[in-house]
Amino acid sequence: MQLTADLTGRHVLVAGAHDEARRAVRRFAAAGAIVRPVSRPEHFTPEMLDGAVLAAVVSADDGGWPDLSKACGDRGVLLVREAPALSGGRVTLVGGGPGTQDLLTVGAQEALREADVVFFDRLAPHDDLPRLAPGAELVDVGKQPGHHKVTQRDIERLMIESAKAGNNVVRLKGGDPFVFGRGGEEAAACAEAGIPVSVISGVTSAISVPAAAGIPVTHRGISHMFTVVSGHQPLTEAEHEHLAGLGGTVVVLMGVGTLPQLTAGLRRAGMRPDMPVAVVERGFSDSQRTTVSTLAGIVTAAGAARVKSPAILVIGEVVRLADGNGAGQLASLAETVGA
Repeated sequence: MQLTADLTGRHVLVAGAHDEARRAVRRFAAAGAIVRPVSRPEHFTPEMLDGAVLAAVVSADDGGWPDLSKACGDRGVLLVREAPALSGGRVTLVGGGPGTQDLLTVGAQEALREADVVFFDRLAPHDDLPRLAPGAELVDVGKQPGHHKVTQRDIERLMIESAKAGNNVVRLKGGDPFVFGRGGEEAAACAEAGIPVSVISGVTSAISVPAAAGIPVTHRGISHMFTVVSGHQPLTEAEHEHLAGLGGTVVVLMGVGTLPQLTAGLRRAGMRPDMPVAVVERGFSDSQRTTVSTLAGIVTAAGAARVKSPAILVIGEVVRLADGNGAGQLASLAETVGA
């Protein structure tokens, strides 16, 4: 159930077995309510409704709690019913998209609303998590370049331990869990531990961040394919040759640190030095910025602009469309950015 009323300081009675009602109790408490739980119908007395504005029955048995239903009617207390929390621990890998709540899917929001524990990354939309996951324990396991406050193996261990304790665990990741998000490793670790795991796909930054800068990764007559590459480690010569030979659009995630090696490798592999390149920093944030140049000039342009992660690199003719005016506008880019 989603809360839309202000319950701060108001009395709410939650009826249901402890394990089934635990999430509702936390959710109402997080909304500021004074919560009175009652676990069994025979324990209920009408006086428990004194001062209450709401009673919630959290039970799989719709016919249960008849005395509570009658007492609510007699006293004018709103009665609602909701499904109980599922028994047994589980893990849901949730893609949070590129960081803006606007691109958080309906499925992701529902998973967060029902979570007992949320392990979140720094690039996931976490600023509003107290509202999105009311009552859940929120654990920051975000990793930054060169600094991992919690290692990947520790994250997997924490998720599994929490699920084994009976919690509904959400692992909230930026972008999509299966696009350089190590979601496959986490799913495998859960499966090996016997923990039920499901995946809610997210909007990958490989497509959405270029779009936020007005760059389509494909465009009729310009590019009919795109390749997504991790720039976390320098590519091999063979990989540079494959990329240069494919054509289309190349999108590089986590590629700021290896930008010099990437551009030099692509030029050695035969990619044109005047190929358009864009670096989109901090996509969808108030400080989003795009630096545009050519393959030959982007390293200098990025250095002059002091480009930093997180950023997405886009290499290809589609960069010409960044201004929204169609092709043919790149001729003066070198002068514009001083490349």
